[in-house]
Amino acid sequence: MKDTEKYAHFKGKEAIEHVVEAQATGLTDSAEIHGTELPGYLSAATDAAREAAVILLFLQVLFPGQIKIFLVFSLGWLLWKAGRSALLGWSRLERLHRILEQERWEIEHHRQQERDELGELYAAKGFEGQLLEDVLDVLMADNDRLLRVMVEEELGLTLESQEHPLKQALGAALGTVVATALCLLGLIIYPTWGLPIASFLTVAIAAAGSAYYIRNALISAVVWNIGIAGVAYSAVYFLIDFFLRGP
Repeated sequence: MKDTEKYAHFKGKEAIEHVVEAQATGLTDSAEIHGTELPGYLSAATDAAREAAVILLFLQVLFPGQIKIFLVFSLGWLLWKAGRSALLGWSRLERLHRILEQERWEIEHHRQQERDELGELYAAKGFEGQLLEDVLDVLMADNDRLLRVMVEEELGLTLESQEHPLKQALGAALGTVVATALCLLGLIIYPTWGLPIASFLTVAIAAAGSAYYIRNALISAVVWNIGIAGVAYSAVYFLIDFFLRGP
């Protein structure tokens, strides 16, 4: 009976195969929309800054020098980005809670199978013999500790890395505010080309900051981001000029 129950829990696979699948699932579940290395609030801030800068660049083509329009639009964009970041954060926390409850249920109803999984994990780390059995006995003695170990070791999730949604929302809001301030300051100082210069500068700084944090190539990140922003700006500028002002 125990063998049949174990077979059903592992879905016909050996314990080590089940562990590998669970780890892959955990990595997928822990991945954020902005990626797994850059903290959520920093990613939200840099993305919001780049997007706000590029959108203000587009608005400058449609409404040259209209600071009031830029401010109104930036306020709306701030509310959207902050709210969206918070919702994404709550969604990730909800998914984490669901995973925790599922793992808690497995611990309560399939303790031997959980012990087998832990045995495979720690055997792969080099534990063996009586030492392995002692480690498993200690871990299995405390359900809360066992839950934490299973979530972190089996699923690859790190509980401390889960950020509060409001922290991510604050990051998005701050990125939007900084980008808007820089772009409007550029417009005031140099009405003709101040906003485009400030916009591209914001994109470059945000790209460089993200690349530096995750140790990517700085120059490549800056060049690609500026290049994409430049192509998008050129397309909007020349298409607006063609359709509104005529050939």
